[in-house]
Amino acid sequence: MRPVDSPYLVPFDGSFCQADAPTAPPPDAGDDEKWEKKLKKRVKQLYKLQRLLYADDRYSLLLVFQAMDAAGKDSTIRTVLSGVNPAGFQVYSFKKPSSEEIDHDFLWRTTRSLPERGRIGVFNRSYYEEVLVVRVHPSFLGGQKLPDECAQLDGIWERRFESIRGSELHLANNGTVVIKFWLNVSQQEQKRRFVARIDDPTKNWKFDSGDIVEAKHWDAYMNAYEHALNATSRGHAPWYAIPADNKPYARACVAEIVVATLKSLPLRFPTPSEEDRREMLQLRDELVEP
Repeated sequence: MRPVDSPYLVPFDGSFCQADAPTAPPPDAGDDEKWEKKLKKRVKQLYKLQRLLYADDRYSLLLVFQAMDAAGKDSTIRTVLSGVNPAGFQVYSFKKPSSEEIDHDFLWRTTRSLPERGRIGVFNRSYYEEVLVVRVHPSFLGGQKLPDECAQLDGIWERRFESIRGSELHLANNGTVVIKFWLNVSQQEQKRRFVARIDDPTKNWKFDSGDIVEAKHWDAYMNAYEHALNATSRGHAPWYAIPADNKPYARACVAEIVVATLKSLPLRFPTPSEEDRREMLQLRDELVEP
């Protein structure tokens, strides 16, 4: 599979620069209404393509979403996949690892949640937390029960990148199409959204004081994202750095890439054998007999 051509595709040569990645739409992007109409169109297309993916039953699609808090992951997933048959997709959110998960390697908890053939799987956060949050807070390694030689900071991130690249290549070689989205929100917009959560009583439930604490590590997170995207954006598992300051624009961009990816696959409805076809015609005759 060739990655979808997009201005937000993260290069495969390690040249991605987080500071140069836009967080807002281009000046000539148009208004929100334009992008909401485009999103609505893509949602309808995605509904048909998901049915075809399910019927074909040879490929699966894994969508990975990573972002800073308040970047709009939840609403983007909910909106883009609003028209998909719930029987054909699944969403998993990964937060602090459980004691059972810590007793396994860092890829274990996500590996057991991968989508089956014919289905769309969504990871709201993922194994990338192990090279993002843990990189910003390396003290977390102390609670992961790693042997001393595996917990040494010298080289640990590259070793984890190597594990991730190998895992994603394995998935691609077995029919799972992996697309990864970094919703790139600006620090100013994140602060605005935090304030909105405090000011709007209907959004108070979204507010978490811990998010403010994490936001103070902004520069460290940006450094971690830059390293992670450069190390793991590959043709078989590309990253897209989506400007996320404008939610309608971000959602439309994500939907466009998902639809274009599914269109690029050689999906087809199964063709019955001649014997099955003869049996169906016989049964049809019985059904239509007066």
